[in-house]
Amino acid sequence: MKIYFCGSIKGGRELVETYALIINLLKKHGEVLTEHIGDSKYAKSGYSPSRQVFLQDSDWLKSADVVVAEITTPSLGVGYELGLAESLGKKVFCLYQADKKEKISSMILGNEYFAVFPYKNIDELPKIINEIISGEI
Repeated sequence: MKIYFCGSIKGGRELVETYALIINLLKKHGEVLTEHIGDSKYAKSGYSPSRQVFLQDSDWLKSADVVVAEITTPSLGVGYELGLAESLGKKVFCLYQADKKEKISSMILGNEYFAVFPYKNIDELPKIINEIISGEI
């Protein structure tokens, strides 16, 4: 299974450790195409040219079987990726910190295409990820 993980990069890296945890949980179920999102050094080491990032990420997204996004930190890029995933007919699962619901876009929360899951603490993530990937949710 190929998994495309989305998380904020330029919008803020406050949750990079949470991204890394989610990525490690997802790796138990398949190949995470965007493993670099969980690397705390990624944003500090500079970025590839924008066109290169767009082309690579678009190709990865097209090849993915499922898309999982951590959406607590608002991000234009993640929003774009989610819209593209929907247009491609990909299964999309969104996770966010329950106490930050007011920060989550109504375009995500109100879109019934996306399966959206709040979590109160990171200890809940293994169960949520297992249920998402195994199709129990």
